[in-house]
Amino acid sequence: METIINYFETIPSLHRSLILVGGLTFFWLLEGSLPLFKFTYKKWKHAIPNIFFTLTTVVVNFSLAFLLIATSDWVKENEFGIINWIPNLPLWAYVLLGLLLLDFIGAYLAHYVEHKVKPLWMVHLVHHSDHNVDTTTANRHHPLESVIRFAFTLAGVFIVGTPIAIVFLYQSLSLVATQFTHANIKLPEKVDDLMSYILVSPNMHKVHHHYQLPYTDSNYGNIFSIWDRIFGTYMKLEPSKIVYGVDTFPDEEANGKIGELLKQPFHKYRKPTTTNS
Repeated sequence: METIINYFETIPSLHRSLILVGGLTFFWLLEGSLPLFKFTYKKWKHAIPNIFFTLTTVVVNFSLAFLLIATSDWVKENEFGIINWIPNLPLWAYVLLGLLLLDFIGAYLAHYVEHKVKPLWMVHLVHHSDHNVDTTTANRHHPLESVIRFAFTLAGVFIVGTPIAIVFLYQSLSLVATQFTHANIKLPEKVDDLMSYILVSPNMHKVHHHYQLPYTDSNYGNIFSIWDRIFGTYMKLEPSKIVYGVDTFPDEEANGKIGELLKQPFHKYRKPTTTNS
């Protein structure tokens, strides 16, 4: 564990880039042999806006990284934050608790708030308006959402007290996890179900991308599924019944254009409908 922490404390930017590109490439190829849905889309054309928003996310996070580093250094030096206030924690427990709590504040809580606060939902729906969810959808976030998510992560680092090594470890795990859960791949049903008791599984997250409530407002988890189970936001739906997209923005052509997606948060809010299925 100490070796892992030492590595992530000074992980080169090149290695972080390789995790991004390597994960995307791996799941992209896997989708071809183990597809959950047989999409009829042109895969490269579909990927263009998603890769564009992946790049804007990278730019936002890179531009604001100094705040993350400064905060993590401060909490470490001042022994501030939840994991630093618990005495005699072994290293493995210190790291695991840091990851769990950072996942709760920086991902689950951020995601939940985005769905409940209308202006934030209008920003977040860029991610939901993808009609063909695959691994490239993972980082399809409007630049404004990238800033919002960063703010929650920063708050998580401060409250939890995570040093930069745990922050970088979490971000790397989060990146691969989201590429995995968005990937258009089919796991054996029992494997997916068992995984979903601890980690967010592909089928579990696909439910969140169903186009109608109440399923859209469920399964907010990022890496760990325990938060959805603890707070009662876990839902299950057969994959065959899942329809991707957002019922208030049904235009698939517009939802595949970068210019339209950049303007999407500024459209007038329309109340979504609820399905009884």
